[in-house]
Amino acid sequence: MDGTFNENDLSRVVEADRAHVWHHLSQHKPYETSDPRIIVEGKGLRVWDQKGKEHLDAVSGAVWTVNVGYGRESIANAIRDQLIKLNYFAGAAGSVPGAIFAEKLIEKMPGMSRVYYCNSGSEANEKAFKMVRQIAHAKYGGKKWKILYRDRDYHGTTIGCLSAGGQDERNAQYGPFAPGFVRVPHCLEYRKHEQEGAPVENYGEWAADQIEAVILAEGPDTVGAICLEPVTAGGGVITPPKGYWERVQEICRKYDILLHIDEVVCGVGRTGTWFGYQHYGIQPDMVTMAKGVASGYAAIACLVTTEAVFEKFKDQPEDRLNYFRDISTFGGCTAGPAAAIENMRIIEDEDLLANTLKMGERMMNNLHALMDKHKVIGDVRGKGLFCGAELVTDRVTKEPVPEKMAQAVTADCMAQGVIVGVTNRSIPGRNNTLCFSPALIARPDDIDQITDAVDRALTRVFG
Repeated sequence: MDGTFNENDLSRVVEADRAHVWHHLSQHKPYETSDPRIIVEGKGLRVWDQKGKEHLDAVSGAVWTVNVGYGRESIANAIRDQLIKLNYFAGAAGSVPGAIFAEKLIEKMPGMSRVYYCNSGSEANEKAFKMVRQIAHAKYGGKKWKILYRDRDYHGTTIGCLSAGGQDERNAQYGPFAPGFVRVPHCLEYRKHEQEGAPVENYGEWAADQIEAVILAEGPDTVGAICLEPVTAGGGVITPPKGYWERVQEICRKYDILLHIDEVVCGVGRTGTWFGYQHYGIQPDMVTMAKGVASGYAAIACLVTTEAVFEKFKDQPEDRLNYFRDISTFGGCTAGPAAAIENMRIIEDEDLLANTLKMGERMMNNLHALMDKHKVIGDVRGKGLFCGAELVTDRVTKEPVPEKMAQAVTADCMAQGVIVGVTNRSIPGRNNTLCFSPALIARPDDIDQITDAVDRALTRVFG
């Protein structure tokens, strides 16, 4: 292309995108003969593409991020005002929005006390892993260095995070991975028939006991932490069974293992509480978050720890290595915490946690009604506005539908102007769960429009 680029000339935008942009999670061969989709504008729960077509976004920016919806001028203004005053200074020093947001955040997280800023969920989890390793060397002679992670959970895209990744298709072709990461079994009760020895009753406690079995096999003196999602996201929207989290907490305390909760998806209101773990009455040692912290208006992620964890990095000041020797370049950006402050205010002032619970209940009721109508829905599960519907060819055998058929449902919904998600290239043979996570501002007619579109799509795809 030559001449001055006009961003309002959408044909030129599409041409530039096709020629130069490498899209995430995309096979680009089809773009040689068809246009890539360009999202041009968003307002509330709706976005418009380059053709002017309106879509109801039921997945908050495709990856569970835009919690307070599109077009929030007050967040944009907060970012602008802050950038004019101070856009950046490295995190070795503080900033006004960084201090204010940290205080507001800790008020929502009883038992936690310290906030470490960075710029992505992957990076936040990497920081946590590094802390675990540093504590192992400083306090346990290097022995308590192993980190447990769960089958089907996902913690990020870096090699370190993939080493703690329980989704084998996401991990494929990216090894070898970092040593010292050990997998524990999933806690998906719907598929307990695939787990040898799983009981008819008290499955949650049993599933947690499988973690203890791994700890004992590895040696409790070698295990430093366990990293878990409160509700498994991309691995199938798995809500923990009754008794699971309480037993996990008990096991961690029994063996002096740090409990690291990955709230990158569930955090900041998605499940109807500020953080997903708060549904279960547990006290983590480390909590990571990103996505909804600023609803995608600015890049920000946080690792939050207890004071007990923080103390381990300053209790021997005479030791020149006795601090967390880490930096995140863009953790020093002020736009993130400025946006996060306003994002939190919106959630509070508009009572979006209560709305999330109410609309989540409506979504689950609607999905159960679809389950009554469509035999292809084998299970419905979720928490707040974070819901899933697993598709199967047979409810007795629970055989998953082929991945292409699950994707055909989302494609049909997209053609109707409703964007829904589906587990994608995650679990071999198990990418069969439709995913729903509309913004926390959703209203009854939005929820009904989403499930009506799914109803029509299931009818067309499966009859």
